[in-house]
Amino acid sequence: MRMLRQMLPLLAAVAGLLVLFRVWVPGFLAPDNMLDLAQQISVNAIIAFGMTLVILTGGIDLSVGALVALVGTTTVYGLIALGGTETQSVPGVMAAMLLGLGAAAAVGLVNGLCAARTRMPPFIITLATMLVARGAALRFNEGRPMHIPEVHTLFLWLGNGRVGCVVPVPVPVLVMLVLFVLAAVLLHRTRFGQHLYAMGGNREAALFTGVPVARIEAVVYVLGSLLAAVAGMINASQLYSAEPASGSGFELSAIAAAVVGGTSFTGGRGTMVGTLIGAVIIGILDKGLNQAGVHFSLQYIVKGLVILAAVYADVRRDR
Repeated sequence: MRMLRQMLPLLAAVAGLLVLFRVWVPGFLAPDNMLDLAQQISVNAIIAFGMTLVILTGGIDLSVGALVALVGTTTVYGLIALGGTETQSVPGVMAAMLLGLGAAAAVGLVNGLCAARTRMPPFIITLATMLVARGAALRFNEGRPMHIPEVHTLFLWLGNGRVGCVVPVPVPVLVMLVLFVLAAVLLHRTRFGQHLYAMGGNREAALFTGVPVARIEAVVYVLGSLLAAVAGMINASQLYSAEPASGSGFELSAIAAAVVGGTSFTGGRGTMVGTLIGAVIIGILDKGLNQAGVHFSLQYIVKGLVILAAVYADVRRDR
């Protein structure tokens, strides 16, 4: 009941935005447009789930946007090298995806170990790994896009397929919902999730009560990177190619979804449900403003004001 009361303002915001764009943009609530909206939200929401876990510990991860590009290029490189270009090899596709996940896990582990074992702030650590990951992505194919061979229908299905007969649901939406359930259970129904809240609330007290702070912090950054890797594969599949410059600004959208959804920047407070609704709000704003023909510069201003209002509300709650 308490969580429902906390979510009511967010649900009201979603309803208000849908009504606004229904009046402003003819056909905005059409079923096909709503499915397309859900598919667009999925990538940001998946990244935001991992970002929520990181922020709950009092950290931040700026590398996830660059990881989307790095994982995309790494996976597509693996598809071409291991999966072939003339026939689809399922083991090759699986190996390519594991290659992308491995690259993301390595970056996440570096972030986590540096945050846990050194006194460097996570902002600086992940800013550095963001640049490293972006540079590594640009090294593939000399910075040019790497097109996915059409024979790899299994990988292309990940970002473009639909499941269902009456109402075909995009596969990325199904992936997002599965990951949401797993992340929500991990955060709200396990001791690991309790430890995250304890670390964000008071790190020193958590340490003195026996919480393995360093190990949990490393695991959290790896989980955040793996979720960004899944988003990167979906993004590459949707684009039919790996774009080394893709993912730019994705980290900011993920942070915005988490903060708008009620996750506190100081750590120790937030929910996966709130993050999902926050991603929906950001997605509705993006798609609605685009379809309304609003100039992209004004879209940045609107999103910035929304984030500012969310952070201000968080500060007011703390007071």
